[in-house]
Amino acid sequence: MIEKINQFFEKFKEDNEIKNELYSQYSVKKGLRNEDGTGVLVGLTKISDVVGYTKEDGIKKDVNGILYYRGINVKDIINNNKGSKYLYEKVCFLILFGYLPNEEELSDFKNVLSDRYELPQHYLEGNILGYPARNLMNKLQRCVLMLYDYDENPDSNEVTDVLDKGINLIAKIPSIICYTYHAKNHTFHDGSLIIHHINKEYSIAETILLLLRDDGIFTEKEAEVLDISLVLHADHGGGNNSTFTNVVIASTGTDLYSSMAGSIGSLKGPRHGGANIAVKKQMEQVINDIGIHASDEEIRGIILKILDKNYNDNSGLVYGIGHAVYTLSDPRSEILRAKCKELAIEKNQLDDYLFYEKFATIAIEEIEKKKHIHVCSNVDFYSGLVYEMLGIPEDLYTLLFAVSRTVGWIAHNIENRLYDGRIIRPATKYVGEIKE
Repeated sequence: MIEKINQFFEKFKEDNEIKNELYSQYSVKKGLRNEDGTGVLVGLTKISDVVGYTKEDGIKKDVNGILYYRGINVKDIINNNKGSKYLYEKVCFLILFGYLPNEEELSDFKNVLSDRYELPQHYLEGNILGYPARNLMNKLQRCVLMLYDYDENPDSNEVTDVLDKGINLIAKIPSIICYTYHAKNHTFHDGSLIIHHINKEYSIAETILLLLRDDGIFTEKEAEVLDISLVLHADHGGGNNSTFTNVVIASTGTDLYSSMAGSIGSLKGPRHGGANIAVKKQMEQVINDIGIHASDEEIRGIILKILDKNYNDNSGLVYGIGHAVYTLSDPRSEILRAKCKELAIEKNQLDDYLFYEKFATIAIEEIEKKKHIHVCSNVDFYSGLVYEMLGIPEDLYTLLFAVSRTVGWIAHNIENRLYDGRIIRPATKYVGEIKE
């Protein structure tokens, strides 16, 4: 049967090829990208802004990267945090409501979240432990969709109802990903089944570390670094694939659970959420081949082999270096790099951090020489190393992205409902033959 399908497909390719020049002829933007690599404008937002370049007289000019949440530089949010262990919760409030909360507002919001940490009655046993899955991103999609059945009014599109449902998801998804991991590890890898009770005094970052670890013990530094990592992934404009997917689905008037499941499906793709895993595998191979104390020239030789499509997966890509928007620097990478170093010192893994830092520096130099473009390390370059030092299983790298980005998806979903409200329906140009 598969041979017949392959034959049909070969015939299809012969008769239905769309020539590349047709895209230029009809001014169709592949990937919704302009000729200079910038994104086609598809909406307006006041939630976040991603700055990696400016335009002067129509000419793109590279600049140091800045990420704004509701007009506030994310670096300032982190630098001005006075020891609060609830920084991610504070950023969730900012993204959802448009301003930074005072102490009383943050306390109230934190309590609203922690009161919803617990999963519905019998949900854990029936939906997670009873049905373990090998792929946890697919499982998260199903788990989110299952929450629809526990909602008394799941199809309501009243904005306040959507906000309420969204806050419920922000609170519950962290425990869902931890429990689904333990169910998989127990069922398919003969691991112990670890089910800790929720501690409502814990932040979301602390809750993740509690639920994942056998002994539930973690240091303040570990919780701080994970908290900041969640902050840095909370939103990245309305044009990224998973956020745009959410808005497209929501524009049909469907329920929040369906649009959130769509975003998770988008994030699963290796071109979007799985980049930190690609970095980790790349760096493991490099370190295995040349060692953690390799010279600059040994590192340079490996990078040149990567660029020549003769190393790793032969894609020619140095994973973790370069970004679609950021050019001279990725502010998320700069912040996480500093926290990665602090964590590496605590974990006695400074050599690993220093190797990553040196590799990134040399890779940026060689890419600029070869391609004559400005590139920088992106947030994925250091996040995999951070998660590894935190003892987080690779299975959960992309799921942690989903945990933190949930608030961004919800905020854009609501903003679009409030100020656009039309079904998103672009057009395509038919370039086939008309057969009489």
